[in-house]
Amino acid sequence: MKYNIRGENIEVTGAIRDYVQKKISKLERYFDTPPTSDVHVNLSVYNDEQKIEVTIPMTNLLLRAEVQHIDLYAAIDLVVDKLERQIRKYKTKVNRKFRQNGAPKHVFAELEKESASSQIALEEDELEIVRTKRFNLKPMDSEEAVLQMDMLGHAFYVFTNAISGDTNVVYRRKDGKYGLIEPNS
Repeated sequence: MKYNIRGENIEVTGAIRDYVQKKISKLERYFDTPPTSDVHVNLSVYNDEQKIEVTIPMTNLLLRAEVQHIDLYAAIDLVVDKLERQIRKYKTKVNRKFRQNGAPKHVFAELEKESASSQIALEEDELEIVRTKRFNLKPMDSEEAVLQMDMLGHAFYVFTNAISGDTNVVYRRKDGKYGLIEPNS
């Protein structure tokens, strides 16, 4: 894996860089072949609060986790634990489902990290779009889309319905259950 480690309000020293690489490289044991993807790590410090965000985009899988803690090294340990739990949980669920259906071993859609800071600003009675995202929609069923949405920590997920070929959206409702939006035929 190639590491891209950035710091906001913090200097990324050699010791920090080595610690991050050592801890995140432990995730390689969960894969048949070691991933060759980039690992994006953002370290930031605001008001004595350390925050680490890790994104690992791979061909059929996107891993993402973030943790805030007082101690930077503890935050790194916690984010790796979070990524490990994600891998074990979703790999087991998806593999079990696809073994039953006879489909490929790993099927996840790629989706870039949703930015919580993306906003739509209202200026002079006009809506201004401040960010545009483009991504490939992979065919999947609604259950797979819910798994991907939960793994990414998003409130909604856009996907192509494998059966109908239509673009659909799954979303998390306020009551904790899930909803599906599909076009009228």
